[in-house]
Amino acid sequence: MNAIDGLDLDGHLLQLLVAVHEEGSITRAAERLGVTQSAVSHGLDRLRALVGDPLFVKSGRGIAATEQAGPLAERARRLVEELRAFPTAAGFDPERLQRCITIAANDLQRDLLLPAWLRRVRAQAPGVTLRVIPSGAPEPALLREDACQVILTPRPPDGSDIVHKRLFDDRYGVFFDPACRRAPATESDYLAADHVTVLYEPRRVLEIDRWLAEQGVQRHIVASVPGFAGIAALLQGGPWLATLPTLLGRGVLRGLAVAPVPVATPPMPMYLVWHRRHQGDPAHRWLRQVLEAVAAELA
Repeated sequence: MNAIDGLDLDGHLLQLLVAVHEEGSITRAAERLGVTQSAVSHGLDRLRALVGDPLFVKSGRGIAATEQAGPLAERARRLVEELRAFPTAAGFDPERLQRCITIAANDLQRDLLLPAWLRRVRAQAPGVTLRVIPSGAPEPALLREDACQVILTPRPPDGSDIVHKRLFDDRYGVFFDPACRRAPATESDYLAADHVTVLYEPRRVLEIDRWLAEQGVQRHIVASVPGFAGIAALLQGGPWLATLPTLLGRGVLRGLAVAPVPVATPPMPMYLVWHRRHQGDPAHRWLRQVLEAVAAELA
């Protein structure tokens, strides 16, 4: 019987192991990697032969990781990062960069920052591709498990291994359809109106809604949607108000009127968040710098 040689592993096999472990599905791993399901299955067969473990077994309609798969996937994740950094060890050249960058963002940050960021990055580094996933209420595991390399969020997750930098501050405004109503001029007008808002699953309220409730500001909410993109359709043709970051007026709420909130509201910060293991990676540092430049021009 031939001895197992770790040199038979390559970066693609390691990346495949990480993807299947994180996605918990051969189908989703194939979609994430941009390959066929049969290619993922073939890669898993090679990995099983190399490590002498099934790695993933059938469980109901899906698959479950074995006890060995977790530690191996964690080791593979670190090795993949080292392999990605290898071409830039002697000096960073964007034109040579071949990498898919996964960024977690909600629809505000996605529409506001990422189109300009991608244009700039691709102009200098045509080998870079972008994958965007929802940030939700971001947890440290998103970065620790390499589900994404960057998070854009007003709520950076806590952790001694998590690094964040404030990109800009937005202010809150009242959005409405000017064909159906006027802007609320006073606090009484604001409180007498019906409101719509965003309620993320599972029942996570917006920071501004939480803050107003803590200040004793009681509004009548007539509807909620799971993301900013659903607000425009509710406001158009109706008398409702929505209290949201004003920069949404450049994106999904373009065309609606926005006025100052007639009650005190805090600023809304936006943070760029990454894991400390990427701190010294020249490629990752450059990609962050491009994001910071886009945000600076926006602010």
